[in-house]
Amino acid sequence: MAASNAGFDTPESHPKDLLRFMTAGSVDDGKSTLIGRLLHDAKALMDDHIDALARTAARRGLKDLDLSHVTDGLQGEREQGITIDVAYRSFETARRRFIIADTPGHEQYTRNMVTGATNADVAVVLVDACKYWLPQSRRHACLADTVGIRQLVVAVNKMDLIGYCEAAFAHIRDEFLDFASRLHFARVTFIPMSALKGDMVVERGGNLPWYEGPTLLEALEQADIPGAVGGAHGAPFRFPVQWVSRPGAPGRAARRGYMGRVASGGVAVGDEVMVLPSGRRTHVEEIDTHDGVLARTQAPQSVTLYLEDDVDVARGDMIVAAPSPPAVTKAFAATVCWLSSEPMSLRRRRYLIKHGTKTVSALFSRPHYRLNIATLERDTGVATLAMNDIGRVTVHVQDPLPWDTYIANRATGSFIVIDALTHDTVGAGLIEGSADAPEALAS
Repeated sequence: MAASNAGFDTPESHPKDLLRFMTAGSVDDGKSTLIGRLLHDAKALMDDHIDALARTAARRGLKDLDLSHVTDGLQGEREQGITIDVAYRSFETARRRFIIADTPGHEQYTRNMVTGATNADVAVVLVDACKYWLPQSRRHACLADTVGIRQLVVAVNKMDLIGYCEAAFAHIRDEFLDFASRLHFARVTFIPMSALKGDMVVERGGNLPWYEGPTLLEALEQADIPGAVGGAHGAPFRFPVQWVSRPGAPGRAARRGYMGRVASGGVAVGDEVMVLPSGRRTHVEEIDTHDGVLARTQAPQSVTLYLEDDVDVARGDMIVAAPSPPAVTKAFAATVCWLSSEPMSLRRRRYLIKHGTKTVSALFSRPHYRLNIATLERDTGVATLAMNDIGRVTVHVQDPLPWDTYIANRATGSFIVIDALTHDTVGAGLIEGSADAPEALAS
């Protein structure tokens, strides 16, 4: 583990890559202020938004803007029970574009954090310098690790309240490094900061001369964007078929097109592909889009594929790169985060698995273990998974599914669990590999 100045640029100047990161923190760690400071100092707030903050500060007799109110609107929606449970904000600097997934920190919202984390490249976990490590901070780091995030930024906030003490920061850092040694992060960056004063968020400030590492924004600008492993572009070609069309244009009346969004990788005209689960091989004859014909397509484009041979392809099938197909089985091992207030049922309830564009009936084994995300211990002998529990199970599905492990390909290594009776989403799963055996399966 290894431990820029902000500015705007126009999108037309040069292409910029996109980094998705999530933020998590316990109550009163200062997460709202940090996000507000980051957006304000990176010049990512509109003038009318800043004017509104200034008017609010003036009414309250404050000399400075209260940047915690930047996210007030979205927090208000959460408190009213509206379906927005993860707040997304975007901004850009001269070097990179960013999407922030602001996740709630309470334990009862574990599922919301999982939602934000599954699409993130970096996790930013806040720690209150006055409180040191709380159980919830460990939970946040463990969840980020569980969903495959390999870059962690530990933002030690409120350094101004402890006199910018280097020894206190070092104690927090050393304590977490001991915990993190049992996780799988490739890079952990510790940053002392004061979101309230602006130290080490975008600007360095003048209160932390002993710290020589990056600011938060610099750390985000320098972070790796996964490509070779788990990234949509670096992974092999995967194309879940959303719809089968029969265009009526001249010369195409009898030719089927297969519509969908490229989940990962890319494919070119002439490439050999395989249709799963049948295993039939053919070649790409044409790639069509609303804007015209392409010679090549890649994730995340939405296209229509035409194949050289008349093979049987249906909605829910997957067209993949023939040289590097995924596994195709009726059982696999998965880490499941249970989201429902009703515990996972092994016998009485019927569940569906939605994987890509395919939905199939599923049964779960008795959990092999439940992860204690405070201690990282594996609790064996549990009978089921309750709300916000994370555990490893074997999933048995009615029809064969093509899958990759989540660590290799997020797009085809994840699924959601649906209650067949209520149609509620009750779980989220990350495929770990081949089915564990033996196990007791529900009857």
